[in-house]
Amino acid sequence: MMTNAQRIAVNTSAQYIRTGLNVILSLYATRLVLSALGQSDYGIYTVIAGVVSMLAFLTNALVVTTQRYISFEQGKGNTQGARVFFGNSLLLHLLLGIVLFILLMLLSGFVTQHFLRIEPERYGAATMVYFATTTLICLSLFTAPYRALYIAHENIVYISIIDVIDGILRLLSAIAITYIDRFDKLSFYSFLLISIGIVNLLAFALYAHRHYHECHIPKLKEWNNNFLRQLSGFAGWTIYSTGCILTRTQGMAILINRFFGSVLNASYGIALQVSGAVHFISQSIINAFNPQIVKAEGKGNREAMLQKSELASKYATLLLALVGIPLIFEMPEILNVWLGNVPEKSVMFCQAVLIASICDQTTIGLASANQAVGHIRNYSIFVNTIKVLTLPAAWLCLHYGLSVNYTMYCFIVFEIICAITRLPFLKQTAGLSITHFFKKAILPILAPLLIIILTCYCSTTYIHISYRFLITISIAFTIGSVSIWYMALTKIEQSKILQIINRKTNVKKN
Repeated sequence: MMTNAQRIAVNTSAQYIRTGLNVILSLYATRLVLSALGQSDYGIYTVIAGVVSMLAFLTNALVVTTQRYISFEQGKGNTQGARVFFGNSLLLHLLLGIVLFILLMLLSGFVTQHFLRIEPERYGAATMVYFATTTLICLSLFTAPYRALYIAHENIVYISIIDVIDGILRLLSAIAITYIDRFDKLSFYSFLLISIGIVNLLAFALYAHRHYHECHIPKLKEWNNNFLRQLSGFAGWTIYSTGCILTRTQGMAILINRFFGSVLNASYGIALQVSGAVHFISQSIINAFNPQIVKAEGKGNREAMLQKSELASKYATLLLALVGIPLIFEMPEILNVWLGNVPEKSVMFCQAVLIASICDQTTIGLASANQAVGHIRNYSIFVNTIKVLTLPAAWLCLHYGLSVNYTMYCFIVFEIICAITRLPFLKQTAGLSITHFFKKAILPILAPLLIIILTCYCSTTYIHISYRFLITISIAFTIGSVSIWYMALTKIEQSKILQIINRKTNVKKN
């Protein structure tokens, strides 16, 4: 049996491998898709997928909800309760998926022909993109309970394998459309994405039904109003929280589209691609910690739960900064090498969303702590509503003639405010010591962050050669890792990491 520290290390390593592979696959696929579709069609794909995917937060929210209750019941040792929660969750997901598909398809014509600025000759392709995105959202809804079950069982390895396969299939789809001339490329690409969604659903469902006791095909008689009320209540506010994030992110895409058209949407879409790829690095830590944070609360160990939340915040920030800060400094050359033809404002968008992401990670573990405690309603209202306020602030900037850069300044400022607000909220609801949090999660990361920034600054200032970004990233990663080891990690944390490395080395030798 693995210890909690070993399990976190294994799951995190699996996600790093997945992330590394998927970043490479995703970045290259984006280059191919942008080249094959052109900036205009790629902008259409980005903005339509963004509008419809605003509702994809349902999937993320329901994954969090299902995983929270299954982990909580496992923490109490109630296997039957976990089974009932899974069955009712699956029924709820199926119902929501069907209803959502019908509603979204009824809105198809309005969104593609009236709400968004799309050239009339591309209405047909835009409708196909809309249908594909809607179908993918519903398929992801059906997949959500299974993904939550894997997370609750801390089987991140299997999730990582399927996600890598997904990345490979998306790359193959991108390659395919570069050679397709017989069909409309945008429509054909949309069809391929639907096929990938079906493969994902089958891969998650078939394995889960064979290996987990909680996993079963529920019958209607298993419908339990009490469990569904708990699921729906928690899910409702989790949906609101996730919806605030998606509304802010995709609402910005709509604002940009309304003021500047679809070409600038391509730049913003590239920034979201970069942010999503890099964000996986820190999210892997959160995914590895989440089940243990919830299980600790389920056992009634509030102190251990808060301690794990502090560690999650510290590790997530450091890992994202280790990669994100060099990318921020070298973004112009990286985009040029990656895309060749770099859309206008892409560099600024990419740098801004990375800065905002790093700021958010400083207290991200407290979001997991709040999910474990279960005070989801007030957290959603008082903390995540702040993210939505980015949109009216950005609209005012554009309305009064300021450049699109100011929308990203708003993005960063409100992300910082949101991160800070988590502290007093968790103090009130979970007894968090803000002083202790700063001592354990914030102060240890300041020196490493400063060292990484100075390293990148010196590299970009004094080194002037082709592909300099490779040198900057390598030096920053090396010096940053050393500074993190000696300045951010405690002796106990260093000892645990060395023990895990030694055990893995001994296993390989044997």
